[in-house]
Amino acid sequence: MTTPVDAGNAPGDTTATAPTETETAPSAPPPDTPPPWQVLLGYIRPHRRLLALGALLSLTTGAAGLALPLVARQLIDDLSADRGVAGLLALMTLLVLVNACLGALGGYVLQRAAESVVLQARRSLTSHLLRLRISAVDRSEPGDLISRATADPTLLSAMTTEALIGMGTGGLLLVATLVMMAVLDVVLLAVTLGVIGLTSLVIAVVSPRIRAATKQAQESVGLIGATLERSLGALRTVKAAGAEPREERAVHAATDESWRQRVRAALWQAIASNAAGLSTQVAFLTVLGVGGARVAGGQIDIGTLVAFLLYVFYLMLPVSQFVRAIAQYNVGSAAVSRIQEAHALPAEPVEAAAAPLPAPAGEPASVTFREVRFRYGPELPEIHHGVSFTVPPRGMTAFVGPSGAGKSTLFSLIERFYDPTDGEILVDGREIRSWDLHGLRAAIGYVEQDAPVLSGSLRDNLLLGAPDVAGERLHEALRTARLDGLVDRLPEGLDTPVGHRGTRLSGGERQRVAIARALLRNPRLLLLDEATSQLDAVNEAALRDTVAEVARETTVLVVAHRLSTVVLADRIIVVDAGRVRAVGTHAELVREDQLYAELAATQFLSGQD
Repeated sequence: MTTPVDAGNAPGDTTATAPTETETAPSAPPPDTPPPWQVLLGYIRPHRRLLALGALLSLTTGAAGLALPLVARQLIDDLSADRGVAGLLALMTLLVLVNACLGALGGYVLQRAAESVVLQARRSLTSHLLRLRISAVDRSEPGDLISRATADPTLLSAMTTEALIGMGTGGLLLVATLVMMAVLDVVLLAVTLGVIGLTSLVIAVVSPRIRAATKQAQESVGLIGATLERSLGALRTVKAAGAEPREERAVHAATDESWRQRVRAALWQAIASNAAGLSTQVAFLTVLGVGGARVAGGQIDIGTLVAFLLYVFYLMLPVSQFVRAIAQYNVGSAAVSRIQEAHALPAEPVEAAAAPLPAPAGEPASVTFREVRFRYGPELPEIHHGVSFTVPPRGMTAFVGPSGAGKSTLFSLIERFYDPTDGEILVDGREIRSWDLHGLRAAIGYVEQDAPVLSGSLRDNLLLGAPDVAGERLHEALRTARLDGLVDRLPEGLDTPVGHRGTRLSGGERQRVAIARALLRNPRLLLLDEATSQLDAVNEAALRDTVAEVARETTVLVVAHRLSTVVLADRIIVVDAGRVRAVGTHAELVREDQLYAELAATQFLSGQD
């Protein structure tokens, strides 16, 4: 028969659904977060030379364009005076060609630099996400984190080229154009500035709304990813429950919200853009009327009016560029804010500390818990209430107890996925937090209860923690985990893809892959959390014997519910309601501990399994 006893508090249990301390999902950046432009400058700094070159080319293009109205003015004057204009026509042609070539080159250089900024931001964020503390991941939606690492950095490209660079070059060209217009006629310049001033007021009102709508739109994209990831991650369960319509409605609701927010952002962007276009047209008509009157009155000549009108048309470029820059800055600011929120999540150290390993590799480790208390959050009840026990080097120690007793969380504390809220955990007599984290985990082989397998080949999964292992040692691990027969059957052997989350493997095969992966690390401490729960009797018996063999040279800790595994342990620790109830051998505990005797009699599988 099967037993209801499990690992106690694996991630699916009600006692392990929240993280430690006060960590929360990405919601708002810390109060000392720098403004978006300062963050962007940090990403830009390594590429500043390339961006400067692109900006210079853009300014040169603009300067060539500014010269065209003056050449046109001279052309009209020469035509009026019946002078030759071949040279001026050649000059205008040259200016147009230079403008086009430099514009194309400058656009490419700027876009290349902007994509480099996106690359840097994305690499930085993905590196941070892969090092997040487990407690931070517990409070986050994986789909939303993926969106922050994929979609949000993409918006930095436009923020770089159209916002920061565009605002700078557009501003300079705007000033230069206004100076050239002032040289031609101050009165017409005043008319033009009056119209542009009204546009600036509209943009000032609209700009904050663009940023708010864009951030909400990006957040809704993250919600789409989170909702879809939840459904696809349990698609078999969804289909078996006939829940496709409900999940479909949830995903569609998220996509509809994204559509609404993007339409809202598009509305405000359209208002700002069209306000700029309208102001240019109004300025042109006003200048045409006032300028025509000034030509009729003899204050200016027709060539000056034509040149000024050309500058009004030319003014459309820097004004539109400036408006786009403001819009893209607000769009990019929303993305930067979301990226910074993700960066604010607590992560583990990136580099290994200088602390040496407490003992040579291969030597079995000892483990001691001293009055360890732990809770997943300040608002949640304690999981452990002063857990104390000692596991000497070498041998097998089994943890048993009712569901929710806190057994699997003990392994998470040893791996430092979480830190205890009180008490001490010692490995080789040294407090675990004084270890180098990478050195600690390198000394541990860990087989999780659900034995996750990553997308990729079987070889990739086996060598995940020991990439340099090959040859006889790899084949020995395959034989030990009874995977050699599977490898022989697979069409591409070790290089056969296992599918998303190992869907091409059975549950037992995934467990055997996890066991082989752990053994290949040659661990000093082996943690097995229900490592044989999905194996058939033959494979379970074989691997049980293997674990017993490994325990002669390594410290092995096992969370198990099968009596056949427990009775092989050198010591058994009975955990109940977050406390160590008893420690002893199977025979001792059957005699001396009522809970263990009940579990052995009614909940463990019989010794004949």
